[in-house]
Amino acid sequence: MIEIREATPDDAAALLAIYAPYVQQTAITFEYDVPTLAEFRQRIETIRQHYPYLIATDDGQPVGYAYASAFKERAAYQWAVETSIYIAQNHRHKGIGLQLHDALETALRQRGILNMNACISYLEKADEYLPLDSVHFHHRLGYQQVAHFHQCGRKFNRWYDMIWMEKLIGEHR
Repeated sequence: MIEIREATPDDAAALLAIYAPYVQQTAITFEYDVPTLAEFRQRIETIRQHYPYLIATDDGQPVGYAYASAFKERAAYQWAVETSIYIAQNHRHKGIGLQLHDALETALRQRGILNMNACISYLEKADEYLPLDSVHFHHRLGYQQVAHFHQCGRKFNRWYDMIWMEKLIGEHR
């Protein structure tokens, strides 16, 4: 059974173990080097000061995480966030991402966030480093593509596009 709770800096090692294969084996993140445990712990601490950082566990074992971070640092953007979700490689396609996203969306609504944004690596056709699962996932959740940047990221000696997708979760008054 999947349980979702707030992550703490003490979860850093388990979450880093989930994230590392994305850095080393995919273009899902444009990060080249796996962060150190201290760096990853600091990321969790920093994000938790303002935004939700959630962990999903299956029988107590971490299997995924999701968090929101500032869309932009200026005050005028305070109602918009960038979202990130990572699922352990052996737990993908089991609905954990959906559960994490739903919990994250609920937590963001409670904080008065109105716009959820996802920055997604993209190619017209999937390759061995970049499946198109994230784009399809976000479409199913009601996100709309709002930007497309061409060949703006390079990893594994190839160029990748970046798209931004957005979901409005509150009323802009």
